[in-house]
Amino acid sequence: MRSVKTLLTAALAAAAALFTAIPAQAQAVNYVALGDSYSSGTGTGSYYGDSGSCKRSPYAYPALWAASHAVSSFAFVACSGARTGDVLNNQIGALNASTTLATISIGGNDAGFTDVITTCTFGSDSTCINRVNQAKAYATGTLPGLLDNVYGQIRARAPYAQVVVLGYPRLYKVPGSCSVGLSDTKRSAINSAADTLASVISGRAAARSFTYRDLRTAFTGHEICSADWWLNSLSWPVEESYHPNRNGQRLGYLPELTAVTG
Repeated sequence: MRSVKTLLTAALAAAAALFTAIPAQAQAVNYVALGDSYSSGTGTGSYYGDSGSCKRSPYAYPALWAASHAVSSFAFVACSGARTGDVLNNQIGALNASTTLATISIGGNDAGFTDVITTCTFGSDSTCINRVNQAKAYATGTLPGLLDNVYGQIRARAPYAQVVVLGYPRLYKVPGSCSVGLSDTKRSAINSAADTLASVISGRAAARSFTYRDLRTAFTGHEICSADWWLNSLSWPVEESYHPNRNGQRLGYLPELTAVTG
């Protein structure tokens, strides 16, 4: 006759095998997409009717990611023109303790991206460089504190979420194939502003232990004046200008997010 110990061991082994055979239930994915026009999808040319001036697009990387994953909930609150204050006032309420993933691109509008482009388009080389330098000074002097506040509020409201901060690409290939438009001097100046933003944003994201994705590498070879543009140049409507097009969202931003989320 088998001993009690032997029978107990066999029973435990059988129970362990049974539980191993039952697949664990996948964690619910509750995704909140925050940020500015680079996250809302401005520049892709097609927008949800109820998004109004926020210009949220089904071709934006957050919508593409949500459509290709089994999400339990998806709050798409990114908005064209948003600054850090707009995230705090109008977007961050979408986060809560059940949020498992949050993404954000923010800071470009705070640093005066739109005015930089306008000044460089209509001004001289020296005027463009001066305006870029003003934006860079703001980015290094004032923007860090604004980002710290936003990132801190994100973590406070979504304590268990994976937070992915996505940066901005360089806009121009220099020298490039464009024979008209901005000078290479202006294009290089604008690109240098993107480099400064990348340094500031990545540093503040790291301080909060958020994941930062650098889009400059992803867009290399696909800037304006390259052989394969993933960005709009001066476009109509004008707010579509200097934003990722559908390829920029699908082939540039989306893979950067997928690389860290699966």
